[in-house]
Amino acid sequence: MNIRLPIDAASASAARMRLTLLALLLGAGGAAQAATAAGLTLSNVWARATPAGVPVGAAYFTITNQAKEPDSLISAASPAAQSVTLHSTTLEGGLSRMRPAGEIVLAPGQTVKVEPGGLHVMLTGLKGPLVAGTRVPLTLTFRRAGAITVQMQVRPATFVSHDQRMDH
Repeated sequence: MNIRLPIDAASASAARMRLTLLALLLGAGGAAQAATAAGLTLSNVWARATPAGVPVGAAYFTITNQAKEPDSLISAASPAAQSVTLHSTTLEGGLSRMRPAGEIVLAPGQTVKVEPGGLHVMLTGLKGPLVAGTRVPLTLTFRRAGAITVQMQVRPATFVSHDQRMDH
């Protein structure tokens, strides 16, 4: 095997990103695994299991921008769904309302939690149920860092409190 080492910092960073993404795509590591690329760290990437016939699901994760420049999450995609969109849930007049979130800006040093009851990724037109214990690819596209593909761990569906009923 012939191994060529990068000669500059940009090449080294790109090589680390490719190796990290390859490991994630191959399913290496456990649930606590994190992906780091272009100064962004994605961790705790998961989706809630869905029953057969349910056409929507949701994905959650944490993003930390460790770069010196701001970046923005601008879109998401997954082969498991026909459409993948960023949404936010707010409580208005005692009712949960879900709306498109648009671009999610990450300042340097900022951590954003994409979680039930707040920002989340809607998976619409599921091509099959999200089965607990499996992993599903999710590609997050950032304005600066570009596309980063991670594996969502599908977790069992659990009881949802009254305050979270409108969240998917």
